[in-house]
Amino acid sequence: MTSNQEKLCGCPGDVKVDPEITDDERQIFRDVTSTELADWQIEQIVTPGRTFPRQERVLATHWHPEFVPMEHIEKRVNAMFPNKQDEMLIPTQHNQILSWGPYSGVEVDCYASGFNQKVQLLLHFENERVENAHVLKSMLSHTFKYRSSQLFEFMDTITNHHEERIGEAARNSGADDNLVEFVRVYVTKIQQMLDESWSTINRSAIKNKLLKNYFDALRISYGDTLINRAQAYLKAVKKIVKRHFSLKYFYRATEVIEETRALGGCVIIPHPEEFWPILLASYDVDGIEVWNPQSQRYTEFLISVVNQKNANRTPGQKKLLIMMGDDCHMSEKTKPVDTQDKVKAAREIGLQPAWDNLSIRKKLVLAGIDRQTVMNEYRERLAG
Repeated sequence: MTSNQEKLCGCPGDVKVDPEITDDERQIFRDVTSTELADWQIEQIVTPGRTFPRQERVLATHWHPEFVPMEHIEKRVNAMFPNKQDEMLIPTQHNQILSWGPYSGVEVDCYASGFNQKVQLLLHFENERVENAHVLKSMLSHTFKYRSSQLFEFMDTITNHHEERIGEAARNSGADDNLVEFVRVYVTKIQQMLDESWSTINRSAIKNKLLKNYFDALRISYGDTLINRAQAYLKAVKKIVKRHFSLKYFYRATEVIEETRALGGCVIIPHPEEFWPILLASYDVDGIEVWNPQSQRYTEFLISVVNQKNANRTPGQKKLLIMMGDDCHMSEKTKPVDTQDKVKAAREIGLQPAWDNLSIRKKLVLAGIDRQTVMNEYRERLAG
């Protein structure tokens, strides 16, 4: 470890980082933006840490393959649920339609004008319904590009001395001037390498997570203490950038729903805990996700909300379905185990323990709902 690096591991003094990009730093950039999988990564993907031989129904309508090929995901799912008798798996990549078996899906960012907030919707289709969905695909392409642009605003905030934002982030995370400068120099390098590789880089790598992954890879050089401080500061900056990110360039939720309905697709509201007003918006949706790993606190209450809405629905109005989502991000499975986010890594496609929770299941039984009834009903709706 160099004397500069020793200073950076929590010791006081000026922090000096060479602004020139080293070969090692370029290799880190290639590694964190690569979508090619090494043999050890493939083995890690297809070999789950746990299996669930007693689960015979696998329902998963909210999960993200990211850059992991479906063939590897299929092997993992089959290994996790060796005795499954029925399955309904629909991928929901962010702002990009992907398919599994007979179904296609996407999780789309959009704007809820009624309460001035970004929300997300899960869209599901039979495959043939989106083969010529040119308008929806154009809407998603625009949304993907705009959503990705948040990374550039994130980096620009750090490198171009947006004093007000930087000051707030430093106060909120306890970052001193040395740490702020350390992060600024490295983010400047990342910007330069991103520009240099623009014509060849996989667009899926252009997301806020790029900075987190790059700084995690610096732990070998600088140690956990410094990088943990840097990550806290980056998280504080990202939170501020998200707060100021303009919503006017997203499509309205009603526009997304209308286009989905025109194609014969279905719509689910995911993790409503993050934006409660959406439950009052009376959107034309097929169901509400009452549980996922990020939204567990109000599951029983949300089931009651759905049941009440169903009891009060008007003649001819569709019954709202109770859904659950695992919100699994498969890229987490490709990282070395010691660098994985343990909470995110624990998420698995089709693993939704709430279905079998005794307290929750009691409410589901009264509503006449289980995995199989939801799968049967949703198949009928998707078939139109």
